Amino acid sequence: MAEAILKAGQVLFVGAGPGDPELITVKGLKALQQADVVVYAGSLVNPALLEECQAGCEIHDSAPLDLEKVLALLVAGCRAKKKVVRLHTGDPSLYGAIQEQMEALDAAGIGYAVIPGVTATFAAAASLKQELTLPGVSQTLCLTRLAGRTPVPDPEQLQRLAANGGTLCLYLSVGMMAKLVAELLAGGVFTEQTPVAVVYRASWPDERTVEGTLADIAEKVASAGITRQALILVGEVLNARSKGVPEKSKLYASDFTHGYRKA
Repeated sequence: MAEAILKAGQVLFVGAGPGDPELITVKGLKALQQADVVVYAGSLVNPALLEECQAGCEIHDSAPLDLEKVLALLVAGCRAKKKVVRLHTGDPSLYGAIQEQMEALDAAGIGYAVIPGVTATFAAAASLKQELTLPGVSQTLCLTRLAGRTPVPDPEQLQRLAANGGTLCLYLSVGMMAKLVAELLAGGVFTEQTPVAVVYRASWPDERTVEGTLADIAEKVASAGITRQALILVGEVLNARSKGVPEKSKLYASDFTHGYRKA
């Protein structure tokens, strides 16, 4: 008998993963299969996942709904002692707007929990066959975005973050490539030769990748007609696929001792 993941009268926020329906976690899939009510982000969640829902499950697309209507569905399901899943794309904690939903559930006295998911950064890295943290190149990964209709706090402006170098992964920004490139260069660490990869709909059947440098990536993305649903990766780690790894990891070095192996 399948383990009971869901509790009646509570909401379970589930990360659906980046697009490929097989990239949902095992626990997330079990929750989906046990749900009585599913409210899913229809603009981004792969609808193939809904085929896992049991017969009679109430399924609601949240794409055309505002926050109040989404909350009304969640609360009504819980009040009826049903098992409720709120299905978000990627990982719910990243640009998922779950905090405001959880605050409303707190106010309503309704319990909830979260099952994490695979975010697009890691799906894009997998498609590129690229490690994002390489010894001697980058040991820092920054997930961020450009300011759009949603502002970005002043200390987190892209120019300031770019001044640290490392590997940057930018969400919700592909429609502003010229501004993005200008801010990255203004940081003073990245140059026009810095490699960039733009992955459109990572892990979906229609995934596409555009590669270049900060000198030409904006033009290449415009030519490809990519204006949304793409992740932008920036940093010298992307050169490793053609130039090789400059420094090997100490973890597997024959002269490196750690708790499980003596040099």
